[in-house]
Amino acid sequence: MTYILDGIKVIELASYGAAPAVATILSDFGADVIKIEAPTGDDRHLSDGNGETEYYRLLNSRNKKGICLDLSKAAGKDVLHQLVRSSDVLLTNFLDREMEQFELEYETLRKTNPKLIYAHVSGYGRKGPDRDQRGFDMVGWWARTGILAAMRFLRGETAPPATGVGDHVTALALSSAVMMALYHREKTGEGNFVSTSLVASGCYANGVALQRAIAGYDCDAALGKATRIGSSLSNLYRTRDDESVVLIITNLKKEWSSLVKALGHKEWLKDPEFVDITDWHAYTPDLESRISSAIREYNLKDLCWRLNEYGLAYSAVERAGDVVCDAHLIENGVLVRTNSELPDYRWTVSNPIDIEGFEKRQPAEGPAIGEHSEQILKDFGFSDNNIRDLIVAGVIVQSR
Repeated sequence: MTYILDGIKVIELASYGAAPAVATILSDFGADVIKIEAPTGDDRHLSDGNGETEYYRLLNSRNKKGICLDLSKAAGKDVLHQLVRSSDVLLTNFLDREMEQFELEYETLRKTNPKLIYAHVSGYGRKGPDRDQRGFDMVGWWARTGILAAMRFLRGETAPPATGVGDHVTALALSSAVMMALYHREKTGEGNFVSTSLVASGCYANGVALQRAIAGYDCDAALGKATRIGSSLSNLYRTRDDESVVLIITNLKKEWSSLVKALGHKEWLKDPEFVDITDWHAYTPDLESRISSAIREYNLKDLCWRLNEYGLAYSAVERAGDVVCDAHLIENGVLVRTNSELPDYRWTVSNPIDIEGFEKRQPAEGPAIGEHSEQILKDFGFSDNNIRDLIVAGVIVQSR
């Protein structure tokens, strides 16, 4: 089978979420990804203390080869330089000072590999006073960008964010940058340095709210008073069986008739109070109460059937356990089978990109620490004697 990124060699020198997720997207489309880890493994191999499966690793290490390399040794740095010299893409989330320590700055590497695409992700960008601050999904993407503050209105306090959301949004941004750089290289023969940050990705994701703030709108004050998602018709409602559903109405004049019929209250169409329903602002308290009460008359299954029957935009508020059993998502390739026999990894979440005429690889388990160390070095032209010396010196580790 032919994949769109067949022949592209990627070096992943990164830990945690965003940069490894970029490599996962590229590997899904056929790129040959080499994951470099220290002898202790990257931070996502560490136990969470509860003895649970390393779910982050299962998701973001698929279809990669692994080499265990000690970069604290000069020979380890030399090996890495040789790998990068023959590769197309280097993905990293190391801080600039760390890249200088290992002599892996872009200007250094481009001298021996002018076609290299150097892709870098940071917490807060490469300029300014926070450039060297460590950044993670929850602080750089959620908290610093205003997104987390905007989540507090439903409960009156800040809700804990879902793990890895910002990492994966940032990964989509950087993967698009890598593809644009590869396109530029195809035209010019030149490599490039591309980058993004958790905070830049988060601000872009929260761009509508930030644009309102730029225009002088007091978003914080509005959130403090908010009791609904949007208008009284675009809101989160509770059903008779105490489930939640989000209903969105964008054109009241057009959708009012469908809404009242879906809710089983056609008499509202003749109610003189709503004769000019396009001016819904005048009726907000009563509308909100009526719609909420009407929705409370139905259980979730029946309500969803009725809303769907009348072509209204809605969704049940799904739990993760419901999402992974969603037949519609399976049919659309959002959830895919792996080739693994691990009970926790027989299914996984695909990346959200589809390209007509090109398949994605079936996900395979990610590598154990150092699982492919010897084979990788052989593929890059290292001799058996050279590899043996590196193992004896503790520069590389081959898992058994």
